[in-house]
Amino acid sequence: AMARHAGPRLPHIVKNLISSLSSALDSQRVTSTAFLAELLSSNVVNDLILLETIMDNMTGRQKDSCMLVRMLVLRGLGNIASGSPEKVSRHGAKLLASMVNGLDDKDDPQNLVALEAMSSLSKLLEHLEERDIQSMLLHIAIRIRPFFDSEQPELRQSSIVLFGNLTKFSKGGCEVFFEQILNGLVTLLLHLQDPKPEVVKASKFALRMCGPNMGCEGLCDMFLNHLREDRSLHYGEFMNNVCKHLMQSYPEMLNRLISTNLFYFKSSWVDIRAAAPMFIGFLVLHVDEEHSQHVELDPLLSGE
Repeated sequence: AMARHAGPRLPHIVKNLISSLSSALDSQRVTSTAFLAELLSSNVVNDLILLETIMDNMTGRQKDSCMLVRMLVLRGLGNIASGSPEKVSRHGAKLLASMVNGLDDKDDPQNLVALEAMSSLSKLLEHLEERDIQSMLLHIAIRIRPFFDSEQPELRQSSIVLFGNLTKFSKGGCEVFFEQILNGLVTLLLHLQDPKPEVVKASKFALRMCGPNMGCEGLCDMFLNHLREDRSLHYGEFMNNVCKHLMQSYPEMLNRLISTNLFYFKSSWVDIRAAAPMFIGFLVLHVDEEHSQHVELDPLLSGE
């Protein structure tokens, strides 16, 4: 409301709030950071030439002792994507560094800072070029991977959506990131059976984004046609056809795919626990005789 109706008064208010960012009281730092974070979602900060001032002061609070302040800093920096999208690329390096620092926050037991970093990063990526993120692409992909299986559905959803958004920067034969897609493929396919609909939706999105980078036209078509948000999925039939394409295009990956599935035999989610042995069954069904000879049977038979 103030951004819309009280623009001329904002520079004075912002000046006073910025001085509160270094207050000894957590409550004052939280309040001022929250106000400035929301203000960054409005283009009025450009009209009043406040963007750089607010952004610089916000990034200066990234090491704040209060976790809520650190979280709100990332939210504010992410809000630049909606308030000043045309400025995101210009400040790309600084914004990305802030998000990566948030992912690596060591004093974040509930991963609230990491969650905000992933959510904000997804918003910023829409306005960044490949050159902006190329040097950090692999680090981010590896860092968010453990969140795919978090007990917190918000972390599963946000990390999987972010991974899907990262894949658009892997086009053009980026072999290193292709490895990350292969590493995450089993997990994304199994989370199509996630108990939370929002995680299923995120997994569909990520797989659709991965498809064009897989080097397999049949698999790409399956992801695009069967994983639309508005379409229900016959999981067993879908996985049967996915495994057929996987074993035609990547038969040498059989043991790698099996070993990842074995990890989910002990999943706390019953539908994922059931999906993993079915996944293995379809892989073995469709692999050619030459590669089937290389299946490591002991871990498969023991289910470990």
